[in-house]
Amino acid sequence: MSEGETAAAAAAAPSEREQVLEQYRAKIREHRETEARLKRMREDVKGLVARYQKTEDDLSALQSVGQIIGDVLKKLDNERFIVKASSGPRYVVGCRSRLNQDKLKPGTRVALDMTTLTIMRILPREVDPTVFHMQEDEEGGKKTSFSDVGGLNEQIRELREVIELPLTNPELFIRVGIKVSRNFVSACYDMM
Repeated sequence: MSEGETAAAAAAAPSEREQVLEQYRAKIREHRETEARLKRMREDVKGLVARYQKTEDDLSALQSVGQIIGDVLKKLDNERFIVKASSGPRYVVGCRSRLNQDKLKPGTRVALDMTTLTIMRILPREVDPTVFHMQEDEEGGKKTSFSDVGGLNEQIRELREVIELPLTNPELFIRVGIKVSRNFVSACYDMM
């Protein structure tokens, strides 16, 4: 080899080396990007698995035998609760193992399995939140009288006739032959 060829080979060698190094760096960058994509995909899969599990739980709840709606009255111990069913009776019941028992406080609405009377899930409040906040506070709540209601004189008179009068003067109604209702709901029904 001549001296010129050796110098050209020496000049080509570093540039070939730099090319290989640049290719190596590109592969490392590509590998890191692929790792980051893989990590994002794994996190997406975790979210999808959680959604799938919730859907499966909801589906099995729908396919199961009917459920009873009730309200938790009291926690007896770590495993048992007193629940008042919407149909009236009170039950001492257990709780499904996957349910967060810390959320089961008195007043919580729950769904009970009809056959085992086990708390299956926590239900949302039955009362609309906007209506719930309009309820009168028993402590320090202002008492409202008919004089506070303006412009409804005819309706107030009808209410007094149907509800107050039979309770305060039942003899007037008995004399005319009308049965006096002691139940407010039936009195309202009679008014309709």
